[in-house]
Amino acid sequence: MKQILTLLFCFISFQSYSQDTTFLKVHFLYGSKPLKSDENPEQKWFGGILGGHVGIEVEEDKVLNFLPSRESFHWFANKKDKHSTYAIHSVPSFYAIFGEHPDSVQLAIIYIPIHIQQKETFDSIVSAYVGHAPYDYAFFGMRCGAATYEILAQMDILKDYSNKKTVRKIFYPRKLRKRLFRMAKENNWKVIKQEGGQKRKWERD
Repeated sequence: MKQILTLLFCFISFQSYSQDTTFLKVHFLYGSKPLKSDENPEQKWFGGILGGHVGIEVEEDKVLNFLPSRESFHWFANKKDKHSTYAIHSVPSFYAIFGEHPDSVQLAIIYIPIHIQQKETFDSIVSAYVGHAPYDYAFFGMRCGAATYEILAQMDILKDYSNKKTVRKIFYPRKLRKRLFRMAKENNWKVIKQEGGQKRKWERD
């Protein structure tokens, strides 16, 4: 009887965990630059090899990502005149943000398991941030990597820092990607990768 009760408890616990757990998908577009060739029509990207982009999937085919809201951006953050926005793009649009076809870019998607409370926190952040970014987009300030870290820290996935310290630690997306790859390896999280086209030189992990 004791063994039956133990098995029943384990089954109920597993069912509860399965129902209360979902996955947060973090999308990374790798930085790159065109290979030198007179016949190569490829364009330069913002940030080049140390550029790229990162966003978090809100729901199927909707990726939240932090961007400058105008063609110009500030070198240093300006709280009174923010040139920033949190926008939502489809997955293909997110990976085509620099003008390349989504099938030709190098990318990685990290699946982070989260509980229902974390999902509720994320939904609240999305509701508050879309169209009302809380900080400026600046070269020496918050950009996509630091902004994504800031959200993950609010969800207790990453260690919480001040925005200034986050900027110092996550100056470009690869800094965040390497941290999440390390966590994915330690925790056996699912990771999907796609190799980039041969007309560009792609950053390495």
